[in-house]
Amino acid sequence: MIPHRLFKSLEDGQKYCESLFSTDSFDFIMQRVFVHELPVLLVYMSGLVNNDSLSHLLAHLQKHESEKDIENVEEEAAYFHANFNFQSVSPSEKKEDFLLGVMSGQVGIITAMGLCYTTEFRQYPGRNPEEPDNERVIRGSRDGFAENIILNAGLIRRRIRSPKLRLELRQVTSKSKMDVAICYMDDLVNEQHLQWVKDRFDQIRHDGLTMADKSLEEWIFAQKFHPVPFVRYSERPDIVAAHLLEGHIAIVVDTSPSVMLMPVSIFHLLMHAEEHRQAPLIGTVMRALRYFAFLASLFLLPFWYLLATEKENLPKWLSFIGVADPSEVPLYLQLVIADLGIEFLRIAAIHTPTPLATAMGLIAGVMIGQVAIDVGLFTGEAILYTAITAVMTFAIPHYELSISMKVFRQLLLAATAAFAVNGFFIGSFIIFSYLMLLRPMRIPYLWPLVPFFPHAFARVFIRFPLSEDALRPYIVGAKQRKRV
Repeated sequence: MIPHRLFKSLEDGQKYCESLFSTDSFDFIMQRVFVHELPVLLVYMSGLVNNDSLSHLLAHLQKHESEKDIENVEEEAAYFHANFNFQSVSPSEKKEDFLLGVMSGQVGIITAMGLCYTTEFRQYPGRNPEEPDNERVIRGSRDGFAENIILNAGLIRRRIRSPKLRLELRQVTSKSKMDVAICYMDDLVNEQHLQWVKDRFDQIRHDGLTMADKSLEEWIFAQKFHPVPFVRYSERPDIVAAHLLEGHIAIVVDTSPSVMLMPVSIFHLLMHAEEHRQAPLIGTVMRALRYFAFLASLFLLPFWYLLATEKENLPKWLSFIGVADPSEVPLYLQLVIADLGIEFLRIAAIHTPTPLATAMGLIAGVMIGQVAIDVGLFTGEAILYTAITAVMTFAIPHYELSISMKVFRQLLLAATAAFAVNGFFIGSFIIFSYLMLLRPMRIPYLWPLVPFFPHAFARVFIRFPLSEDALRPYIVGAKQRKRV
């Protein structure tokens, strides 16, 4: 196949590239070389290519520096393909495709008669695979995704060696042309879900997704001001591979070490890889403890405040609940300040250099907290229950969900402080109703609790042995439900 002639000559192509990129950019390289006897122009970004491999290839091609007499485009194309037999060479049919390949890290080649090709020499800067900090396991693999989409694709393919694994590459936004791969199993994925995701991609109208996957989530789901996450983020290839084999769709975004998984329910966000690295019984216990921590992070502080302010209605055996030495500061204000103080402590830990983070934590957590109790600003009980709630919040494996629970907890605490028992139960009902009505990708967010599927709920709550866990989740709509 003869490619389209995009330029009149090599010089014409050089002037076109210079007019777009300008020679002021130090990393933009244009270099004239020979493919044996054929003069060509190389165009590439030095920071995005493997310069060693490129130099090694060119050393074998520079055998002659006398130009070959070629009469037409067909003859030049045949000569180029015969002598430049490097892998991943593809002709460019449009100038836009040629420029996009160069800006993505490919090496662009313009021949003497204006034919254009791109060849694969990409080597993006980034980290090597290493275990993610927020998804650590006692036993298991220690590799994790990095900021390189090609590397991330390889980590997934290493675990799923099937020709049915698809990674459809797309460029989104008008200026950044961000590389995004839609990853799925062709023989399992629900076609309606897949088409829905592709349609949402086509509706993106923006100049760049600088915040990578999070910005993409807001576009795909039109998230607006919803506090809860609609996808599961994971930096572990084994988790992503497990979801793909269940029929989920994964979105791999270049420059991001996190992969988005969809569709998911809230129970997907509460699972962790450690449950599957232990015996089924131990995994079930760990899962139950995590569910308890999730509920406690939301209800413990408002419920304790309710009991502490309604002591006259408590039975004698619960008389220890409450405040032994009242403070001049209202109890509700104590809880709000203490809860926000822990959040400020978390923010400060993020912004503090690692060698100083421990010292900062000791100063804030021990000295400030103890002095606040000694001077009567806080009561010991308020600090105790706030700290327990914080521990329960940190036990939630999905970071975005844990932040959402902090927002709901403050709203429920405010309702309880304003309307006592009625406020606690009405606030709880409103939060539950809100979660119940959410349907991202037309999937109930609380499935299989609402609507209630007994067998599916049992598999969500109990970590069955792998030999018995033979059905894929109903909500993914997989083409094959039995895992055989």
